[in-house]
Amino acid sequence: MTIHAEHPFRDPDPDPVRRFRGRVGGTVSLWTAGGGEERAGLTVSSFLVAAGEPARVLGLLDPDADLTDRLVESGVAVVQLLGWVHRELADVFGANAPAPGGMFRQAEFVETSWGPRLASAHTWAGVRLESRQDVGWSTLVTTLVEHLEVAGEGEEENDEPLRHHRGRYAR
Repeated sequence: MTIHAEHPFRDPDPDPVRRFRGRVGGTVSLWTAGGGEERAGLTVSSFLVAAGEPARVLGLLDPDADLTDRLVESGVAVVQLLGWVHRELADVFGANAPAPGGMFRQAEFVETSWGPRLASAHTWAGVRLESRQDVGWSTLVTTLVEHLEVAGEGEEENDEPLRHHRGRYAR
């Protein structure tokens, strides 16, 4: 795991594409895959949901991330939406904060058929890998939604989703 010494969207970042992407912003998700000692996770804000039969979740993943390897190996993953209360955990899985004992010791996770699910994440999808493709410096994965749970009104993450904009979390 690498903890970055500098802000990834610092101004002025010499890469205008990174500065542009940082201004797009988006809801922060946590993708997890694998089981036992082979679990991996990654904070992802570059993703979208495509409605249809079946629905799909598309994500841009770091091709060097353990999560990408576990998703390809197992063929399944959990995509969970994070709330404002999860911002420290998002930093841990984004390799921006230390994780004494490992990332999965920083919160409670429940095993599912698709991989580990954050116990406090009430909106999540169990997905199956359909395809992957290298796009720029990322790996575009298209996944099929096999299971979906959506938080009800008043559940914390539903009221305050964690959003990322210009390298910072925003409400």
